[in-house]
Amino acid sequence: MVKYHIAESEKSVSLNLAVADIFRTRPELFRDDIRIASFFGSPAVMWNGGRMLLGPYNLNKTKAILDGYNSRGIPYRFTFTNPCLTEESLKDKDCNELLNVADNGINEVIVNSPLLEDHIRKTHPNMKITSSTCKCITDIDELKAELAKPYSLVVADFNFNNNFELLEKLTPEERKRCELLINAHCVPGCPRRKEHYQYIGEVMLRVDEIRKMTNEERARAGIEEWECKYRAFNPFSETKTKLEIAPDDVTGKYAEMGFENFKIEGRATNIMILCEQIVQYMAKPEKKDELRYALMISAIEFIYLNF
Repeated sequence: MVKYHIAESEKSVSLNLAVADIFRTRPELFRDDIRIASFFGSPAVMWNGGRMLLGPYNLNKTKAILDGYNSRGIPYRFTFTNPCLTEESLKDKDCNELLNVADNGINEVIVNSPLLEDHIRKTHPNMKITSSTCKCITDIDELKAELAKPYSLVVADFNFNNNFELLEKLTPEERKRCELLINAHCVPGCPRRKEHYQYIGEVMLRVDEIRKMTNEERARAGIEEWECKYRAFNPFSETKTKLEIAPDDVTGKYAEMGFENFKIEGRATNIMILCEQIVQYMAKPEKKDELRYALMISAIEFIYLNF
C-alpha cells in the first residue's frame, strides 16, 4: 500500500477536499493500492517552517479546514518546523491554541526544533509527531538513529531518494516509517538548504509584526522571499531532477522495496501546479486527463467555503 501525504498551500484547500472526495467516489481514476494518508501545511503562525507564510491568520478558518479534512477521515499534519524557536516562542498563543483545537486523536505535527518537540510531548502526549526533512539529515547512520526515536514517521532528506546503496541499508521496519519526498525541485547536495530554512524561521518569528506592514514597509525592512533559481518548476518538463522519484517507480520499485509513505510537496506553489503533481503521481496513466478535469471542476465548487 502506497500512502500519499499531500501539501496544502494557502490557496489549495478546495483542491485537497476535491482530491479526498473524488478518491472516495471515483476510485477507478486512481492507481491501485494507494491512499491519502494526510494533508500537511500550516496557517501563517510563528511555529510554521519550511515555507514563508505571512498572510492573515484566522482560527475559525483553520477549525473549518480541520473539520473538512477530519470529517473525511484524513489527518492534518501541522508543519511546525521553524528551526529558530526559543523558550519564549513556545508560549505563542496562536500556536498553542492550534494544538488544543487539533488534538482530537486524528491530527498530527511535523517538528524540527527539539524545544518544540519536548513542549508538544509534554502538553499533547497523544499527538503523533513526525520528524521533518528540514533537519537535513544526510548521513545514513544518523537517519537510522532518527528512525529509532519515537516518531510516527521520519521524512528523509531528499538526497537519499535515488541512492539505493544507502536505502538498502534500512531495515524493513525502518522503510515503513521512512517518508520519501518524491517531487523535490532542488539541486542535489544544495549547500544553502539549511540556511534557507533558517532564513524562513527568522522571518516567521516576526510574523505578527510583519503581517501588519504594507508591501512598501516590508520591502524597506528587507522582508522578501528567498531567491533561488531552483524554485522555478515546469510540470511538463521532459526531464526530472536527480532528486525526483518517477510516479511509476513509487508504486513499483520503492513500494516493492517496502517503502510506504511518500510526500508530495507544493506548499508554496500555484494550485494548478499542485493539481498537476497530484494527477501525475496518483492517477492511472490512462485516466490523467479525466482526473485533472474532475479535480478542477470539484475544486471550483468548494470556493464558496472561502478556503
